[in-house]
Amino acid sequence: MSVRVRTLLAAALFLATSCTTDSAGAPPPVERAPQAEVASVGGTVPPDRWRAVLIAGDNSSPAFDNGVEAMRDKLAGRGVRNIRVLTSDPVGNPSFQVATAANVSNALRNGGGDACLVFITSHGDESGVVLRAAKGMVEPSTLGNALDAGCGSRPTVVIVSACHSGIFLTPAMRQPNRVVLTAAAANRVSFGCGAGDQYTYYDQCLLQQFDGAPTWRALAVATRACVESLERRMGVKPPSQPQIFVGAAVADLRVPGR
Repeated sequence: MSVRVRTLLAAALFLATSCTTDSAGAPPPVERAPQAEVASVGGTVPPDRWRAVLIAGDNSSPAFDNGVEAMRDKLAGRGVRNIRVLTSDPVGNPSFQVATAANVSNALRNGGGDACLVFITSHGDESGVVLRAAKGMVEPSTLGNALDAGCGSRPTVVIVSACHSGIFLTPAMRQPNRVVLTAAAANRVSFGCGAGDQYTYYDQCLLQQFDGAPTWRALAVATRACVESLERRMGVKPPSQPQIFVGAAVADLRVPGR
């Protein structure tokens, strides 16, 4: 990300570069589903058997569409072919579908594949993630129901990059076949949502660490460490505390092409 915020101005720009307000939170554990719940589904899914749905929810900052487009390029470079992109900027990206509730639901529920990847990046609050063009939200229950319908028991990776995105770590989302990464704890904001940011802090770190991580769990841990370092360097407080859940069946699930 082209970070445009100087350390000495970080406090003054807090509200402009975070997605909403903040309160205290607990340290972020790496949650694991009990191994007894389910047998492993195996660590490797061929890249051309992954289905990816990439969603930019808000065009008030270019960071969200930038993050989705960069992730698309990463996946395509690894051999993933089934990639569906939904944009928050239909004028700038006329070849992509707009991220409306109906289009998001359809993309999540349909498309086949042996494994699912969902990446959502947007503003958010304690009720869900913003879909600006639709003047609506993606709520945890809505996302969970769509994943149940469209991905079922297949290995599924969910990345929600938004303020308060830890609300998506509901009991229903903690399935043994899922890896769930969130950019912030349920009661924390994330950073890098300003008009001058190329990527959000979390998306920048996710993209930076992508090529070096063999598994989704390793990518999650490396991304969180990167975010913590970046936030300390920029002097923004309180920290966003990215969250990680790894289901027992996908503990060793590999990133496509690794």
